[in-house]
Amino acid sequence: MRVLPRWLEHPLTRGLEIDDPRTTALRREIVRSKPFLRRVYVEWYRLVRDCLPHVPGEILELGSGAGFLREVIPRALTSDLFPTPGVDLVVDAHCLPFRDNSLRAIAMFDVLHHLSDCRRFFAEAARCVRPGGVITAVEPWVTVWSRFVYRRFHHEPFVPEASAWAFPASGPLSASNQALPWIVLERDRTMFEREFPWWRVARVTPLMPLRYLASGGVGLRVSAPGWSYGLFVGLERLLAPFMPQLAMFVHVVLERVDRGDDRALSRGAP
Repeated sequence: MRVLPRWLEHPLTRGLEIDDPRTTALRREIVRSKPFLRRVYVEWYRLVRDCLPHVPGEILELGSGAGFLREVIPRALTSDLFPTPGVDLVVDAHCLPFRDNSLRAIAMFDVLHHLSDCRRFFAEAARCVRPGGVITAVEPWVTVWSRFVYRRFHHEPFVPEASAWAFPASGPLSASNQALPWIVLERDRTMFEREFPWWRVARVTPLMPLRYLASGGVGLRVSAPGWSYGLFVGLERLLAPFMPQLAMFVHVVLERVDRGDDRALSRGAP
């Protein structure tokens, strides 16, 4: 249950529904106005850039929203569920409008846990991403520390004990389970690997126990000053041995495997 006082909410988006497209547009301004938060985003983008494979195809970002990925990866295609400034395409992750084997990578930042039917997404992504390509994402993660923070100070549902991967589809941002990436790729990893043999879990790196909190995110008016970013980086390096217990986020890389049976992924295949 969220217990943050109303006065901490950012004034630009106070009173707006989270699913209102105006909220996403205003969050773009918030990210650019908070130097500490902007550096968090830049670090996430560099993590993704540095794991991109050297194969042909487009790089698609899903749920681009308030971000600025193209400043780090200039040729990326940006997308969201609704038209918003700076976004190239309106795309539903459950039904990707791309040809088979046409994408080099799909990048996501805080998006996977909003997908009400992630099985459909993983199947669609396997169809569109060519062998050797990747899904690369930064998502919330489940640890002792994140359980405490997400359950008490965040508006989105956080349900690690959920038995199902799917949840009711409502709004594009209000529908979620922040624990979903951990459920699929940690708790139920054997099931994921059995159901989606086209994806190899290449990297699961827990990270950032403090920096995003210190930034205030896109929802809060408060933020650590930009000059203090390096201090938090140093502190988190000292905490590295305890990252499995303290991480708030995870960087995931799923590599598309060539199994020789890609026809089974085409739409309409029996």
